[in-house]
Amino acid sequence: MATSRTSAATPSGDTILVIGAGGQLGLELTHELRQIYGASNVVAADVRAPKDAETAEAGPFELLDVLDKNRLEEVIRQYKPKQVYHLAALLSATAEKNPKFGWQLNMDGLFHVLDAAVDLGVQQVYWPSSIAVFGPDTPRQHTPQLTIMNPNTVYGISKLAGEQWCEWYFRKHGLDVRSLRYPGLIGYKSLPGGGTTDYAVDIYHKAVAGQAYECFLSEDTYLPMMYMSDALKATLDLMHAPADNIKVRSSYNLGAMSFSPQEITASIQRHYPEFQVSYQPDQRQQIADSWPASIDDTKARQDWGWQPQFTLDKMTDDMLLHLRQAVAVGVH
Repeated sequence: MATSRTSAATPSGDTILVIGAGGQLGLELTHELRQIYGASNVVAADVRAPKDAETAEAGPFELLDVLDKNRLEEVIRQYKPKQVYHLAALLSATAEKNPKFGWQLNMDGLFHVLDAAVDLGVQQVYWPSSIAVFGPDTPRQHTPQLTIMNPNTVYGISKLAGEQWCEWYFRKHGLDVRSLRYPGLIGYKSLPGGGTTDYAVDIYHKAVAGQAYECFLSEDTYLPMMYMSDALKATLDLMHAPADNIKVRSSYNLGAMSFSPQEITASIQRHYPEFQVSYQPDQRQQIADSWPASIDDTKARQDWGWQPQFTLDKMTDDMLLHLRQAVAVGVH
């Protein structure tokens, strides 16, 4: 049975558990939470052990498959977390290749966390949703908080169902579940993880490596996007807001910027004028075409003061700076 690979967190009631801590969002959110609450009070859990020694030694870690309900309950009993961030999921493009497992992981994993939280006294649960909950009949421009939602991907179907279950657990059990509908997330600390918006991560890596990039979406495909720093800020702002301020218990629309592959290319070419991009749309184009082009996040701004900080060019400047630094020290 897996045990903590580092010094154990103190089960003081102030502990936080992050499930899916090895993913794109999980890596950075775990780091941010440890900066705030102290490394020993934030337990990272993932189905795979950390690859690098620095991450492995940064704080307590538990091997955990969220589909193993007994193991999940064991970890919660051991650490007694006041908050659980449940981030484990199979993303859009990957789930389309393995739909039944995508549904199983995304739904059974959520049920296991919600039930364990109710049964074992966890105060708060965070669970991410996505713009994938919208579909081809949803208004594409300034997609409202409440609108037609008919997702046509396994990922989107599971996220829409999950939103409704989160709201149900709040109404029926009083569980303080909070959620955000993330747009595409872009960060420099992890590689793409199987999402339709992943081109906007990979394209920066190719530019820094001096390579041309072949984009799997057409040049004029607009999608809502967000820099990881803003995603972390939004997540923590939501979780730190007073419960009375949280009026939406399904999931909040969250916006920052919208751009096309052509526009992100132009932003990168301010730094790398010779950078070349070609376009070869694949099956992910159909997914992107069914998603919003921009998001109306008025409710998040009104209820708990959401305000993004990064524009496309500001994000590009920061991404390229950090990726060049990583190359210089041999990280990538």
